Amino acid sequence: MTSLTHSRVYLQRLGYDSPPPPNLQTLRDLQLRHVCTFAFESLSTLLRMPVPIDLLSVEQKVLLDGRGGYCYELNQLFLALLLELGFDARGITGWVVMGGPPDARTARTHRLSLVTLDGVRYISDVGFGGMVPSSPLRLDSDAPQATAHEPYRLTLNEGHYTLWAQVAQAWRGLYVFDLQLQTDIDYEIGNWYVSTHPGSPFVGQLKAALLAPGKRHTLANAHYATHYLDRPSEKRAIESADQMLALLRDTFAIRLPDHPQLHAALEGLVLAQSQEY
Repeated sequence: MTSLTHSRVYLQRLGYDSPPPPNLQTLRDLQLRHVCTFAFESLSTLLRMPVPIDLLSVEQKVLLDGRGGYCYELNQLFLALLLELGFDARGITGWVVMGGPPDARTARTHRLSLVTLDGVRYISDVGFGGMVPSSPLRLDSDAPQATAHEPYRLTLNEGHYTLWAQVAQAWRGLYVFDLQLQTDIDYEIGNWYVSTHPGSPFVGQLKAALLAPGKRHTLANAHYATHYLDRPSEKRAIESADQMLALLRDTFAIRLPDHPQLHAALEGLVLAQSQEY
């Protein structure tokens, strides 16, 4: 992987004046700050725009243009920062099972990172949308692990790990992964499917998420929710494209792209939502 061109900008966005040391506390701080600073968002696939994942393009989009991204962008950017800081880390991939049976075998469409610190292995993920872990998770343990938000745990079955999150007192499977070595072409294939295939849940759809202390903001097309750790979620339907633009800008901290079809695409999502009722 090539080096970051804008590492100083990246660290400043995360609240650092100088590079922190490559230790577990730094990894915890970096991951939490990242998921509370850079939004998970799919505006590009909503607009059926290309999603280049070379590092320079991702840096331009996220660090300079004020956008967010999804796992192939955010986790690549985060891994590049970890490597620049001296962490022992590499990319891995998995398949999403959230919303379905935890033993489903879907396509490899999720990217995350494996980090080794003092001989102990952790997974670190800043690109899993509304249920992204806000802290790194120790790989070789099946015990529940506290994070800055909900508890998570990992289970291992025949070389495949499953990530679970505890939501409303129930454990929900999120994704399955292994430690198979990945190369750039593996990420390109997964990203091509996610960003272009008609069966992808991202093409023509809007998903956004951003964490804050004690809560998660999520947007699925025109359905907005704030999920709290200590009280019930608040949910509402977005009633206009202008309302959604303001939400994306003010709550999700996204600098909106100057695209001639953005307003119309958002109006289409609002209309589709109104027809659901």
